[in-house]
Amino acid sequence: MKKAIQHLKKADPVMSAIIQRVGPFKIQYRDPVFQSLVRSIVYQQLHGKAALTIFNRLLAAAKADPLTPEAVLRLRPAKMRALGLSPQKLTYIRELARMTRSGEVDFEACAMLEDGAVVEHLTRVKGVGVWTVHMFLIFALRRRDVLPTGDLGVRAAMKKAYNLPELPKPAEMERIAAAWRPYCSVASWYLWRSLENQGAM
Repeated sequence: MKKAIQHLKKADPVMSAIIQRVGPFKIQYRDPVFQSLVRSIVYQQLHGKAALTIFNRLLAAAKADPLTPEAVLRLRPAKMRALGLSPQKLTYIRELARMTRSGEVDFEACAMLEDGAVVEHLTRVKGVGVWTVHMFLIFALRRRDVLPTGDLGVRAAMKKAYNLPELPKPAEMERIAAAWRPYCSVASWYLWRSLENQGAM
């Protein structure tokens, strides 16, 4: 990781200042399994604390940690709704559980695939979009060069750090991030942290 930090500092003075302010790289990785993708679905369009509460309720109700497709499918939809999941999200999670159980979605295979192929493989599940797969690539598969162009936090941090008049669109994000490659995931983590007070964890 030292090599990545050195590259980012040297390649981009703005990113260098962010790294200086935020401090050491302390990403929290998860296992590249069914549970991690369910977690990403729960977190879609929700504040972190609210999402974590709902996710923990799901784990408790399913009586399985790590969460398994079988444990999810044993829960009635009404029970999942009562945990705080929206009708759409519980449908997506149940669909993912069915496809994982049948072998249509293969998490072990994802580890062998290129980033683009992982996106293609997982977005076949209804409700799993590119943003969700980007989170899975960064936090579960530990891919180091993912730029989540659909992430509001990364866009807001770029707008602030680079003094942009509005939230950057994907093409502008790619242009700024060109200097970061092959470490866009590391830069994205620093951008997320930069939005917090003095880079506090």
